[in-house]
Amino acid sequence: MGRFRYRMQSILDIKIKMETQAKQNFAAAKKVLDEEEEKLEVLYQRKAAYEEEAKELLAGTLNVLEITTNKEAILRMEEYIVLQLQVIERARRKVENAREALKEVMQEREIQEKLKEKAFENFLAEEKALESKEIDQLVSYTYGKRIQYNNALNGE
Repeated sequence: MGRFRYRMQSILDIKIKMETQAKQNFAAAKKVLDEEEEKLEVLYQRKAAYEEEAKELLAGTLNVLEITTNKEAILRMEEYIVLQLQVIERARRKVENAREALKEVMQEREIQEKLKEKAFENFLAEEKALESKEIDQLVSYTYGKRIQYNNALNGE
């Protein structure tokens, strides 16, 4: 039996490498998104802490400077939150782009693998046909030799 060689193996290898790279890009983009979402959560916690502090400031002895400073801090946190939401939206778009790129590369790799499978099936069919031909030749040869042998025994 011959050895199977897929003539486009180098293309398949490149597609596999591209898929690996796309997976890494997707993972990196997802990691950035997760980090940005964690930053947003910290900002929400800080804002909540300032709001809690505002309640305490208003409940006790009124200190206008502290109350004003606290309100400014709350407003600043709201600005940071808006900015962070924009950063998160950009990160989500990058994740989605990376996901689409990964999907496309995976489809290309799958196509190449299907082509390789078809080529292998064709190879097996050719090998089977070749083997069948060789068996037919062997049977014909054996049959011919047997006829010659029988003719020689019978004196013909």
